[in-house]
Amino acid sequence: MGLQTAVWTVIGLAIVGANLPFINQRWLALLPARGGVKPLWGRLLELVLLYFAVGGVSLALEAQVGQIYPQRWEFYAVTAAMFATLAFPGFVWRYLVRH
Repeated sequence: MGLQTAVWTVIGLAIVGANLPFINQRWLALLPARGGVKPLWGRLLELVLLYFAVGGVSLALEAQVGQIYPQRWEFYAVTAAMFATLAFPGFVWRYLVRH
C-alpha cells in the first residue's frame, strides 16, 4: 500500500468511526442496545473506543509504509480534537435535527 492510499484510508476510517456512534442504535455497530436507545454517555464512550481503534489502524499502516515516528502528547490532543470535529455531523443529525 502506498503512502497516499494509507493516508486516505485513515481519513476515511476516521470519518466513519467518528460518526458511527451517532448513526445507529447498536453498541460498536454489533450488539443491540437495551431498550433500543443508547444514552449519550454510551455514545461518547464508544467515540473514545473508536478513536483508539482508528489510531491503532493508523499505527499499523504507518509501520507498513515506513518507520513509526514517536509522538508526544500534543499530537494526541490535536488528533482527539480533530476526531471530535469529525463527529460533529453525526451529533447534529442525532440530537439537533428533528426526526
